[in-house]
Amino acid sequence: MALMITDDCINCDVCEPECPNDAIFMGAEIYQIHPDKCTECVGHFDEPQCQQVCPVSCIPFNPAMRESKEELQAKFERLQAAKA
Repeated sequence: MALMITDDCINCDVCEPECPNDAIFMGAEIYQIHPDKCTECVGHFDEPQCQQVCPVSCIPFNPAMRESKEELQAKFERLQAAKA
């Protein structure tokens, strides 16, 4: 499943540069995560980097975007192929 950023976001700017897939962007009021680009860092790291650096723990798993590790790996591979 992709991650999401809740309304508890304080716009501290630390999560955006940590995303290896460029899935995090500034929304109308707070940062948001594009679910089609979020692989929960599968293929890059063992744990989601945005969750690791968030000072207010406002980046939970998105229950509407359930994906297995295999699906996340396939998404990672598609994203990498698109960059090439």
